[in-house]
Amino acid sequence: MRQLIDLKIDYAFKLIFGKTGNEPILIAFLNAALKLPRDNQITSVQLLNPELDKDFKGDKKSVLDIRAVTTEGIQVNIEIQLANRHDMDKRTLFYWARMYTRQMREGMAYQELAKTITINILDFRYIKETRRYHSVFRLFEVEEGFELTEALEIHFMELPKLLVKWREGLISLREDALVRWLFLLEGSEDEEIYKTLEEIAMQDPILNQAMDEWEKSSDDPRIREIYWSRQKAILDEKAAIREAELRLKKSMEEGIKQGIKQGIKQGLKQGIEQGIEQGIEESKLTMAQKMLKRGMDIGVISDIVGMSEEEIKNLKG
Repeated sequence: MRQLIDLKIDYAFKLIFGKTGNEPILIAFLNAALKLPRDNQITSVQLLNPELDKDFKGDKKSVLDIRAVTTEGIQVNIEIQLANRHDMDKRTLFYWARMYTRQMREGMAYQELAKTITINILDFRYIKETRRYHSVFRLFEVEEGFELTEALEIHFMELPKLLVKWREGLISLREDALVRWLFLLEGSEDEEIYKTLEEIAMQDPILNQAMDEWEKSSDDPRIREIYWSRQKAILDEKAAIREAELRLKKSMEEGIKQGIKQGIKQGLKQGIEQGIEQGIEESKLTMAQKMLKRGMDIGVISDIVGMSEEEIKNLKG
């Protein structure tokens, strides 16, 4: 099997789905993801941020998302994430709000604001309440379940759950278009998936275009150089987050042990509880300081240790 760039790396994903000239690929993915009826499918899109190199030149922490607008005015944001930064709910609401409000122009009525959709493709398990790999959220009344507005729509697509469904024989690449597009992201690591996609592409011109673009990009020395740099930055961040989580867990376990010892000396149940609480807080503080020294993002530190961003900023002083 030839060596292909991993489309789970956002730079590579955007090369295929978010580059000028590849609009038919993005349209096919969106129609599959949104499950639009044949008589109401997206027929054209305009890419709002087709640039690639300058998006993250000198800033390896930037996010290479895809932003587009359909002929009907529907705003779409697509983001792919390899590591759970523990902020996906807030992040996706922020991106949704930013795209939604960017539509507003002077003299424009609120009712003219178009539907805005964010799609999050995740290489980790995120939503614990369901085994479904594709979850869609909108605004509904709590008691009776009717919809307030169709303006907001948020998608989460969890690749690990997708793979489990496939191994269990519950989904098929040949029968489900969204499964095919998501499995394109797994094709660089699984020969069986890649060969199946090749067979399907013989009958699917848009999938065939995507695979041709994928192979051409993989063979381009300049693209590969940028790709390796981006991959290293993303994987380093993923490893740093995982290491921080493990260190915090170990530190908190030690803090709890010390808290119990301290409480036992006081001979009171309340003393034990206070000791444990103090041990946990000291562990969080110590870990936050260590992560700051390593240059980790304040938002990520906040989500991992459970401290506010303001508290973490104060540690810098």
